[in-house]
Amino acid sequence: MDAALLNPEIQAFIKDNIGANIAKLALQKNPFPESNWIAVLSQIEAKTKAKNKLPTWFETKNIIYPSKISIEQTSSETTASYKASIVSGKCLIDLTGGFGVDDLYFAKKIEKVSHCEINPALSAIVQHNFKQLNISNITCYSADSMDILKTLKTTWDWIYIDPSRRNDSKGKVFMLKDCLPNVPENLAFYFKNSNAILIKTAPLLDISAGLSELQHVKTVHIIAVDNEVKELLWELHNSFSGNLSIKTRNISKDKTELFDFVLNESYEITPYSLPQTYLYEPNSAIMKSGGFDALGTFYNLNKLHKHSHLYTATKLISFPGRVFVIEKIVPYNKMEMKNYLEKSQANITTRNFPDSVESIRKKWKIKDGGKNYCFFTTDLNNHKIVLICTKII
Repeated sequence: MDAALLNPEIQAFIKDNIGANIAKLALQKNPFPESNWIAVLSQIEAKTKAKNKLPTWFETKNIIYPSKISIEQTSSETTASYKASIVSGKCLIDLTGGFGVDDLYFAKKIEKVSHCEINPALSAIVQHNFKQLNISNITCYSADSMDILKTLKTTWDWIYIDPSRRNDSKGKVFMLKDCLPNVPENLAFYFKNSNAILIKTAPLLDISAGLSELQHVKTVHIIAVDNEVKELLWELHNSFSGNLSIKTRNISKDKTELFDFVLNESYEITPYSLPQTYLYEPNSAIMKSGGFDALGTFYNLNKLHKHSHLYTATKLISFPGRVFVIEKIVPYNKMEMKNYLEKSQANITTRNFPDSVESIRKKWKIKDGGKNYCFFTTDLNNHKIVLICTKII
């Protein structure tokens, strides 16, 4: 850890230049000739990234940041808070501690948290930051997490793991065995140290692929923030063999949309119909879950087409996603497009449609934005249609 960065003048300079153009700053003469100018610029970049994602760190004095990339890859405080709602007990060990965001929130629920980080420089930064944050129930260890587990010889209430993809796995199908640590390979050893394991993965991981590699999965949590899926959480309990629960969460500033279902349960196939009064578009967490029949059954909705994943009804209901009034149904052909949408302005979404949003805009000269929401999709008769809508929610 570069202690020189804690110089009050340097800290004031970092604070005053949040959001500044780093390329322009880099051309300036270093105002702190005894300090590493690149390191100062790196702090500005990383702290700028932390402003919205990590407000607790951003607002605390004398925080040291790792690289901007590390900040981009770490959990947000929003998702860390949700993870903490899953765990309970007296002790938890994080085998892939990183910048320690998740651990700060675990420490609000758990009496004793252990942060393992193989990179000694990052471990030192995290240990320093926890002191600035007045966190006293987190112990930092800098070593290989397998060695730490063997040395501590503790039975943990929870083990938390956020495996990272190996550099040589680029371009391959994302599998847990391609990550460090290799969770499938080490799972039996982990269960000797704890009966409960929480694994975080990127949303790129296919759920069925993850289930094929893991054992004793009780719940998969799909976490979206502002309708963008940020992470998958795999909750494993030793010897569990019941039905798997899927929990979807779309967290925004004003509310959290929830939808849960049982993966192995048999749901009735959602009936199909032509577009009715209202259009319902599931949020991104539900789209990732694949629970389309469960959703249709629970909310008593019809689908436009097997592969469109858009729902319709004559009644207005509260729904985990966007809701629209269908103002007009337009067949997708040259004449209708010229009459209703050519050279217009609209927000465009495609679902089960051969053309991309970009190609549609270019072909029909449609500007982005405005009050109209247009869904280019396919109906139950396999006809290409455009639904011109007004957004309600």
